[in-house]
Amino acid sequence: MSSDAENHQDTFEIAGRTFTSRLVLGTGKYPDLKTMRTAHVASGTEMVTVAVRRVDLTGASGPTVLDYIDREAIAILPNTAGCFTADDAVRTARLGREAGLSDWCKLEVLGDEQTLLPDPVATLEAAKQLVAEDFIVLVYTNDDPIMALRLEEAGVAAVMPAGSPIGSGQGVLNPSNIRLILERAKVPVIVDAGVGTASDVTLAMELGIAGVLLNTAVACAQDPVAMAEAMRDACRAGRYAWRAGRIPRRLYGSASSPLEGHIVERLGDSNA
Repeated sequence: MSSDAENHQDTFEIAGRTFTSRLVLGTGKYPDLKTMRTAHVASGTEMVTVAVRRVDLTGASGPTVLDYIDREAIAILPNTAGCFTADDAVRTARLGREAGLSDWCKLEVLGDEQTLLPDPVATLEAAKQLVAEDFIVLVYTNDDPIMALRLEEAGVAAVMPAGSPIGSGQGVLNPSNIRLILERAKVPVIVDAGVGTASDVTLAMELGIAGVLLNTAVACAQDPVAMAEAMRDACRAGRYAWRAGRIPRRLYGSASSPLEGHIVERLGDSNA
């Protein structure tokens, strides 16, 4: 591992903001808020999503998820989770900004409640509106390279193709499409949704993406804090492996110890 990797200098930018951690976590489904906070710290994340519609922004009901996030170390990414129309998503994003959360937005417009897959038409419509209103939009989308290109053309700050359906734990089902998105994208590409365990993160990062956004795999693990640590290390390992460059896949074996110059071969030559 190179010295700059050891010192966490392998940074990336979204809309001019620099991040050292390439892991983005969520804030839902944890057993309790203290566990959530500990898991965030263990993961090393520098950005977490907060579903605007699920937070009491007035604080009337007591401490909220926002009280358990270190705002000095971790950026808030308001999320339009639970929205099924472009209008609803835009209103939710505006609510988060008016409440002082951020002018950043994770745009999510779902197509139906069963698959939780994105509605591409409504997503593009909402993205154009939010960009026009000066939001920094990170957009959850399907793994269609053409849709990713259209969203980038609309002015989003990052495209976030689904690895597989939200909460499914299936990992990246179509790495070929992620590669196609990476070939054309000029904004960061972050795999969002479907991660089940640490190896899923490593395999995703080995594609060369900028980062991974996940929630359920940590929040619903038997030990969320331990899983958060595993995800942190897996993210780094996958990134460093991509930078190092893997060997080509081959149909047949290739000896680790070359036969040329073997001592028996040299002895045989001398006896000729």
